[in-house]
Formats: sequence, C-alpha cells, structure tokens
Amino acid sequence: MLIQLDFSAVLSSWPLLVRGLAWTIGLTIVGTVLGLLLGTACAWARARNLGPRAAPLRWAVAAYVELVRNTPFIVQLFFLFFGLPALGLKLSPEVASVLAMVINLGAYSAEIIRAGIEATPRGQIEAAQSLALTPGQTFRRVVLPPALLKVWPAMVSQIIVMLGSAVCGQISTPELSYAANLISSNTFRAFEAFILATLVYLVLSMLTRRLLMWVGARFLVGR
Repeated sequence: MLIQLDFSAVLSSWPLLVRGLAWTIGLTIVGTVLGLLLGTACAWARARNLGPRAAPLRWAVAAYVELVRNTPFIVQLFFLFFGLPALGLKLSPEVASVLAMVINLGAYSAEIIRAGIEATPRGQIEAAQSLALTPGQTFRRVVLPPALLKVWPAMVSQIIVMLGSAVCGQISTPELSYAANLISSNTFRAFEAFILATLVYLVLSMLTRRLLMWVGARFLVGR
C-alpha cells in the first residue's frame, strides 16, 4: 500500500509548531542552567569533606541522586503534577515540567561533575590553600573549571537528553511533541506531523551539541 504524504495541512498549522519549538527551547535552557547549578552544588556536597556535622547533608544528597537516577523521568513528572496536589501543592504543567527537568538533570550531572572533581590532582588544591584561597574560591577557581573540562563531553550528552522534554507533553505542557500531537488530532496527518517534529528535534539536537561544545572550548579550555 502506497502512503500519500500531504504536508500542506500540517504546515498550515505552523504557528503551533513554532510555539511548541519555543517552549522546547525554553524548557531545555531553563532546565539545563538550573539543573547544572543544582548538580554542581550536590557534587560539591558529596565530593568535599565537610566534616561530621555535614554527614546528614551528604546522606540526603546521596539519597536524592540514587532516587532520581533509578526512577523514570515520566514517573518523576507525574509525581510532581498529579501527586503533589494530594499534599495541597498544585503546580501548573509548565512549572511541573521545569521542576522535573531540573531535578532530573541535577541528579545526573551531580555524579558526572563529582567524577571530574575527584579526578582533580590533590596538588592543585594544596597549591590553592598555600595561596590563602578560601574553600569557596578554591572550588570555583581551581577545582571546578578543570573538573568540568574533563567531563564536559559526557555532560553535553546528558544535556542533549533534556530534549526528553517531549515527555512533558503528557501533562499538556505546550512543547513540540504536544504541538505535533495536537496537529495530528486536528488534521488526521499523524505521519506527516511527527516526521516534521522528528526533523526539528534532530536539527535542534545537532545545533545544541555544537553550541555546547563551543561553550566548553571557549570558556573551559581557554581558562
């Protein structure tokens, strides 16, 4: 049986696709920035010896990382959107999506960054201490940049996975996959709608990878 492709009906709904693309890019940017900040803080808490008083913090971070890394993203998303209202906390689809993406990336990036931190030679830290740098300055200026440089390719691959924001369409967040599904329902052209969505995701992933590798080369290698 021959398939007669007709993209005209799908392309006529281009405002929905553009809006969905904008939401996908926005979710990815916000989720990436906040997720990396959260992951860096968690990696610092797990990799640094903060003394016996900080043991509960390390345990809490370890529990968070293991819980998130060993449960599906869609379950985390559904828990935030459908589960929290039972506790009296109702989130909009957009807020629940951002929060789920931040929590998810934070856990994965924490382990990636921790690997880079633990690979930092002890001599560099001792040299920073001999220059009377504070622990915070030592971490920001001496430990973190080379640690990120070591793990940046793995981090880029994990950030690309953040295009899993497509799952957020399951709770009516108006991102790209939600737009494609809506166009499919309106035009009965599911094949064409998701072909376009697939191509957009592919181009977006390639551009994102190139941009992130440029960022790593510009701001990490050059340090």
